[in-house]
Amino acid sequence: MRTLLRFGKNSRLRFVSHLDLQRFFQRALNRTGLPIAFSQGFNPHAVMSFASALAVGWTSEYEILDVKLAAPMGRGRVEEAMRAALPEDLPVLGVRMVDDRFPAAMSLVRCADYRIIPEGTDAAAILAAVEPYLAAEHVMGVRKTKSGEREIDLRPLTLSLAARDGSLYARLMLTERDTLKPDVLLAGLAGLAGVQVPRVHVHRLCLLGENAAGELSPLMELKNA
Repeated sequence: MRTLLRFGKNSRLRFVSHLDLQRFFQRALNRTGLPIAFSQGFNPHAVMSFASALAVGWTSEYEILDVKLAAPMGRGRVEEAMRAALPEDLPVLGVRMVDDRFPAAMSLVRCADYRIIPEGTDAAAILAAVEPYLAAEHVMGVRKTKSGEREIDLRPLTLSLAARDGSLYARLMLTERDTLKPDVLLAGLAGLAGVQVPRVHVHRLCLLGENAAGELSPLMELKNA
């Protein structure tokens, strides 16, 4: 049996790295008293994985931790134990129990929703660039990978984009092959606007996958994958 834990990452912890977050959750799981499954070997650790790493400096209300349990447990017991083990800046926002046949959470992610708030004197120009960005057939940008940098077309990776109330709301591809990060999107918008890339606050709103019908759905709501 496994549990999918949806949690948030609030602003006070936005500069905690993904590696440090992994270490923290390892310790937190040890404190829960739940029957957590551990790896074999000289340095056993809880069998867990995150659906998607969150960049340093971002906040979120939809992070997913996938944890393997050594024995069946009720959802309420797991939720209560996790709430007690985590600080208020890592709020528990949902718990779902799945069996071991359910795909790993990280394999299900197809895209993510973000709220991106540009700051400074060029913020209005960035927001105004949304219309020409959506009208363009191609908007080229540079994606950094482990093997270096490569040029990519941002438009097919931008599933939706809107500007309202001083913020950008974007649905961006997030797979191993096709990923568009908010900072690369911002660079594309800044290029169209003829301004420097502004400082922004990025908040992840949701992680989405495809349901059995091929439709996008929040990860915690996927029934069949």
